[in-house]
Amino acid sequence: MATPSAEALTRILSAARWAPSGDNTQPWRFEPRGAEVIIHGADTRDWCVYDLEGRASQLALGALLETIAIAASREGQTVAFDLLPAATDRHPSLRARFVTSEATPVDPLAAVIEERSTQRRPLSRAALRPADRAALDAAPGPGYRVVWIEGARPKARMARLLFLNAQVRLSIPEAYEVHKRIIHWGVGFSEDRIPDRALGLNPVAVSLMKWAMQSWGRVQFLNRWFAGTLLPRIEMDVLPALGCAAHFFLIAERPPAGLADYLAAGRSMQRLWLTATARGLQFQPAMTPLIFANYVRHGIAFTRDPAARSQAEQLKARLAAELGDEVLCRAVFAGRLGYGSAPRWRSIRRPLESLLTPPTPG
Repeated sequence: MATPSAEALTRILSAARWAPSGDNTQPWRFEPRGAEVIIHGADTRDWCVYDLEGRASQLALGALLETIAIAASREGQTVAFDLLPAATDRHPSLRARFVTSEATPVDPLAAVIEERSTQRRPLSRAALRPADRAALDAAPGPGYRVVWIEGARPKARMARLLFLNAQVRLSIPEAYEVHKRIIHWGVGFSEDRIPDRALGLNPVAVSLMKWAMQSWGRVQFLNRWFAGTLLPRIEMDVLPALGCAAHFFLIAERPPAGLADYLAAGRSMQRLWLTATARGLQFQPAMTPLIFANYVRHGIAFTRDPAARSQAEQLKARLAAELGDEVLCRAVFAGRLGYGSAPRWRSIRRPLESLLTPPTPG
C-alpha cells in the first residue's frame, strides 16, 4: 500500500489551510507523522460570543476536513479521518490517514479551494439559473438539503430580520470585544483577521467605526445619541440582503447533537460553498441569527444585556415563522449568494509553517 510523499502532504496541507473559519481564526494546527497528519482542533469560546459552545469552530474544522479530502484527490490520495481517544468538544483532535490510489479521481472542487471567499457587498438580484440551483441542491450530499429564500418579498423579510439581528450584534459589549479583536485596520488583506476593507462599509463608515472601537464608551455614546448602529446595519445587512439571488439555509436530517454531527455539517457546508464558487457565484455566510437562536433554545445567557436577550428571543420567533420551528432546529448553516464580482479585498491565511506543530510523544 503506497503512501504519499512529504512534498504531496505539504501541498495538501497548504491548500487545506484555505478552509473557512469564523473571523479567520483558523482554529487548527497540523502535526505531520509520516503518511499521517494529526489535526489539533480548538475553539474560541473563551473570548468569542459567537462560539460559546464551540459549534462555529467545529463547523470550520469540518470544512477543513473536507478541504483536505478534496486537496488530497489532486495528489492521487484518499484520506480517512478518525477522532483520537483524547478528543473533546473543546479540543477535537483527529488523525488523517493518507493512501495513494491511482484510481482516485480528482475532485473538480479542488480547482477553487483558494478562490473561495466571502463577498460582503451587494450582488445582482438576478435569480439563480436552473443549472446552478440544481448543482447547489446536490452539493451538500446525503443527509442535508438546502432551503431557499427567493423573490422580492421573502428577501425583504430576511433583510428585516438581519437588520434587527444586527442591532443585537452591534450593541452588546460581548460582541464589541470580539469585533475589536478580529478587525485588522488599514489593510486589504489579513493573514489572521478580517481586513477592514473587506467589511462592506464605505471609507467614512470604516473611519467612524475605527474611532468608536477604541472603547466601549465610545460605542455606547454613538449608539445612544447618533443611532450608531444604523449606517452599518444598512450597509452590512440590509443592502446585501436585498442585493442577492437568494438566501439559503442548510438543513440536516436531524438536529445536530454533538461534535461528529457538526464536523459532518462543516464538510457539507464546504462542498456547498465551493460549488457556488465553481459556478461563478459569490457567497456570504449569515450565521449570527442561527447562533443567537440556538442560544435562546438552549437557555444560554450570551450577554449581560437583558434587552438584547429579549430581542434574540423575538428574532428566533421570526426565524421559526420563516422556516418552521422543526426545520430551524435542524439548520446548521445559512447565508446568501448571487452573481457578481469577487471581492477585491479578503482574508488570506497564515503561512503553513506557522500552522505546523512538532510531533508529540506517543
